[in-house]
Amino acid sequence: MADVASALPVSVPLARRRGALLEFSRQQPLGAVSFVVIFVMMFAGLLPQFVAPYDPLDIDFAQILGAPSWEHWFGTDAFGRDIFSRIIWGSRTALVIGFASSFIGSAIGAVLGIASAYFGGRIDTWIQRFVDVLLAFPIIVLALVVVAALRKTVVYGVDVNLIIAIAIPIVPRVARVVRAAALTVNVMPYIDAARAAGYSDQRIIFRHMAPNVVAPFLIMFTAFIAQAILLEASLSFLGLGVTEPTAAWGLMLSGNAADFYREAPWMVIFPGVAISLAVFAFNLYGDSLRDYLDPRFKV
Repeated sequence: MADVASALPVSVPLARRRGALLEFSRQQPLGAVSFVVIFVMMFAGLLPQFVAPYDPLDIDFAQILGAPSWEHWFGTDAFGRDIFSRIIWGSRTALVIGFASSFIGSAIGAVLGIASAYFGGRIDTWIQRFVDVLLAFPIIVLALVVVAALRKTVVYGVDVNLIIAIAIPIVPRVARVVRAAALTVNVMPYIDAARAAGYSDQRIIFRHMAPNVVAPFLIMFTAFIAQAILLEASLSFLGLGVTEPTAAWGLMLSGNAADFYREAPWMVIFPGVAISLAVFAFNLYGDSLRDYLDPRFKV
């Protein structure tokens, strides 16, 4: 009996994880397909040097504006660079900026949302007015203002200010959703019991409130990765994001691609398909995750 009991803490969680994955795949088949697409993107982004057939910076003047072929699957650009390789390396740029900006914006928004719901009063009023000000600006406009105001700062090849510019518009939207979920938790009897027992605010927030808003936080975090990838591509297209010679999907759509899109439409088609597929996969996975975690959608 002792051996069985000692094995339970290890075997039961593993079985539960496998069962949860199978249940998610059964209930949300489109979500499972989108997860596979995201996994392939992450694998390509983490190990592009092993996946890409060419160096994304290699220039071949003999292959300028080359059409798709067995040698270059997606063709070449105006500098003879392999578009397929640049799309693979561009996935690293999109995922790094997407994940980083979405996590930072979602984390700050979650903190503001929980604090606003728990403390109420003036704190709630001031936080919500700050959120209202940020929500008054469209996402792309607010990101443009921030990235134009901040000086370019590159750390390990990543523009930190670009991540901040994309994260700021995410903050108020996550704060509103998390606040709504936290307000529901704040009126629960066990929260009143914890206050009556003399527990500190920190313990109530981290032990009781925060775990109960994890589901909406994860859903918003996943959904805003797609929004962050789209924002990064838009800013790079406008010349305010990633700059040459870094491989980035939005950057591949600007410059020479705009000049030669009639003679070489593959310069526009394949990067556009990559952006659309990434955004669609993350949006679909976020919707599937919401349907799976929300008990109201259970069948």
